[in-house]
Amino acid sequence: MAAALRQGLLAEGFAVDLVHNGVDGLHQAREGGYDAIVLDVMLPGMSGYRICELLRQEQNWVPILILSAKDGEYDQADGLDLGADDYLTKPFSYVVLVARLRALLRRGPIQRPAVLHAGDLRLDPARRQVFRGDAEVELTPREFALLEYLIRRPDEVISKAELLEHVWDAYDSTDLNAVEVYVGYLRRKIDAPFERKALRTVRGVGYRLAGDGG
Repeated sequence: MAAALRQGLLAEGFAVDLVHNGVDGLHQAREGGYDAIVLDVMLPGMSGYRICELLRQEQNWVPILILSAKDGEYDQADGLDLGADDYLTKPFSYVVLVARLRALLRRGPIQRPAVLHAGDLRLDPARRQVFRGDAEVELTPREFALLEYLIRRPDEVISKAELLEHVWDAYDSTDLNAVEVYVGYLRRKIDAPFERKALRTVRGVGYRLAGDGG
């Protein structure tokens, strides 16, 4: 299948290198300067998941399309959470594969880390974990969702209304005061114990999470 896929992509005008194991694949991905990578999961030597995870840890943002027979919803979620840009299961439509690959090439190597950082404050969406340095911070699901929204937009001022719209369910009977309450909860967990001031109030506007972690 790999050889047939390579021939098909060559016919479409792509330049293609083919590697048959995970260790060599990681080396090629690091050194090759590729515009995109089509990555299987079940590779000898090192899994495609691990390759994807290592590249993102190294801040290598080459677009990655996972192409795998592992078609469970959790398999796909794992691949995307580790930093893949797209996931296509076998058997697949070749026409759709080429279209998705071209879409990734149009987007280019945009930063999209699997673990989000603001200084030494780290949030891992896949594992639902938050750390200040080496110390894990326990958050409720609502606190986690609020921090995730803020840390994805560091140094931006975000209004209470926007936070309420995106973090709370549309059917929750909540008002803007709920945002204030949960911001207070967050400060007592991510800032106060560590003598930091990452989560700041911009009076009359909303809140801002310092990109340097405070």
